[in-house]
Amino acid sequence: MARETLRDGRGEIVPLRPRAWAVLRLLAARAGQLVGKDEIMDKVWSDCEVTEDSLVQAIGDIRRALGDAGRSALKTLPRRGYMLIVDEAPIDTRAVYDETPRPSDIEAPPACRSMPHLSIVVLPFANIGGDPAQEYFVDGVTESLTTDLSRIAGSFVIGRNTAFTFKGKAVDARRIGRDLNVRYVLEGSVQRGGNRFRLNAQLTDTETGSHVWADRFDKPAAELLDMQDEIVSRLANTLNAELIAAEARRAERSPHPDAMDLYFQGRALQNRGVTRALLAQARDFFARSLALDRGNIEAAVAAAQVDVSVGSAFMADDVNVHFDAAETALNSVLLHAPNHPRTHMLLGAVQIQTSRIDNGIAQCRRALALDRNLADAHGFIGLGKYQSGRSEEVEGHIQEAFRLSPRDTRAFLWYMFVGLAKLSINADRESLDWFRRSLEANRNHALSHFHFATALALVGDLKEARSIAEAGLALDPNFTIRRYRFNAKGNNPIYLARRQRYFEGLRLAGVPEG
Repeated sequence: MARETLRDGRGEIVPLRPRAWAVLRLLAARAGQLVGKDEIMDKVWSDCEVTEDSLVQAIGDIRRALGDAGRSALKTLPRRGYMLIVDEAPIDTRAVYDETPRPSDIEAPPACRSMPHLSIVVLPFANIGGDPAQEYFVDGVTESLTTDLSRIAGSFVIGRNTAFTFKGKAVDARRIGRDLNVRYVLEGSVQRGGNRFRLNAQLTDTETGSHVWADRFDKPAAELLDMQDEIVSRLANTLNAELIAAEARRAERSPHPDAMDLYFQGRALQNRGVTRALLAQARDFFARSLALDRGNIEAAVAAAQVDVSVGSAFMADDVNVHFDAAETALNSVLLHAPNHPRTHMLLGAVQIQTSRIDNGIAQCRRALALDRNLADAHGFIGLGKYQSGRSEEVEGHIQEAFRLSPRDTRAFLWYMFVGLAKLSINADRESLDWFRRSLEANRNHALSHFHFATALALVGDLKEARSIAEAGLALDPNFTIRRYRFNAKGNNPIYLARRQRYFEGLRLAGVPEG
């Protein structure tokens, strides 16, 4: 295709994705001059809602396409922008056209058709009842949701100006899909009744016209802006998981999956739980994704999360090997994408579990500053408070996570964190409810079984404790008390002292000594 190839310093034709090509054309038109990040984003992604990570990936694509001879010609000016130095490497930035490209092509970035993955338009929500006083609130939900969905890894969201041209019109999802080249249409309505708001939303597959997901949210009519933020966060987090699952199902049907197809399949496996089999399959998908596209930041972060999960779940005799591998990978990502929220969060999770709790909590807070909807960051902050001996503070952080994402795929971990906090302050019976809810949320997590079995044994229910422990060992046959003792997640004396009684509970539940 015309805009997908260029000639490098050796005169060879190499591939380049359309958005990266638009960035290169813009830099070439201003050779020797600094082009600011904001200007590039405004020109190349003017029709889309994307984050700066999209620009980082495009720059990486250009450098790989230019090869060793031309890579040094593309200069990065930290926090400012980029500059193309054309006299340092013979780069032919003309596309392989059948006709000479027009200068105006520099101003016209390729259409969204070239980015089909997880593409979506948020149509203006309907104001049921037509109360003019509620119109600004309903429009605000639509606009905020458009922005927040653009933070989902791999997403491509049609800008609000285009979306609002459909306001008040009867629409056909399949036709919108064809016209805007998006895979999904999100529609919704807001209705006020007395002191409550009801929000309905549905996600439609534009190829088939079928509903992928639908849900209803009821909220008391509290302060409108606070309620708007909470509704949008809940919708964005729910849609994140639903869209990943939908993209993974699409990828399964593809005879030739690309790097993002493989990424979505791996992420869908991660969302199913934490077992050796699921993590091994997910790791394989991410490795294959990175083999196709070494610059796939999302796959690199997700692969690091596999190591974080192995270490967090005590699935190795020395969990620090996995934490070290994850930290190295995450720091490498931050060199290329310094504002990637999930990378900061996962780095924080590693630091929290390797005796750097304050640094880890700070990383999680930075992740939340970059993406307010990152509910899992609140979960890890709660874990940090537990491991710093401040168990009484854990539940508050977990409740904040649930406020943002009450049906999160990671909820089973959050329940477990509160259970551990209760158990550590001898509130054993109270911890049972939290551990039980953890298993109800997701049984594919051996550590939740072992902690639940510990609490059951400590309150004297040995029969159920041994049954739960057996189920945990079926998921992780190599788990032992020795491994759990050896791999304490930190050196805080209060945490270590409170942890001692867990070993007796595990022993009573029938977990092998090791």
